[in-house]
Amino acid sequence: MNELKPFDDKLAGLLASLSPAGRRKMAAEIAKKLRASQQQRIRQQKAPDGTPYAARKRQPVRGKKGRVKREMFAKLRTARYLKTKSNSEAAVVEFAGKVQRIARVHQEGLRDKPNCHSKSVWYDSRPLLGFNEVVIKMVEDEIISSLS
Repeated sequence: MNELKPFDDKLAGLLASLSPAGRRKMAAEIAKKLRASQQQRIRQQKAPDGTPYAARKRQPVRGKKGRVKREMFAKLRTARYLKTKSNSEAAVVEFAGKVQRIARVHQEGLRDKPNCHSKSVWYDSRPLLGFNEVVIKMVEDEIISSLS
């Protein structure tokens, strides 16, 4: 959150001038746009800094036949799992329910069991949520448009 500190300081005075209902409406709009941008980036299989996600590990030769047909995180990026919350104080985009654990493992590159019968596996870090210059600019533009 250190990278957002100057951004937060500049806009604190302007936001204080808005009514609570106006702030709530603005936060809801920001949350919707943030979710859309995060969904688009996850669909492109890219980290917030623009680097591609680490490739899936190859399956053992004697493992399942066929190939993995679905792209990574296809279901995680849907509105069912990627939720927005907003009030007059904050706009939040987060994973809801049981997928929070899966998202956290991939976001931070942790160890997890793919199912209850398998060994623990280290997952490469694949940041699902994050900020970049484009997202910060989009939030600034939304704030400016709601203030004017």
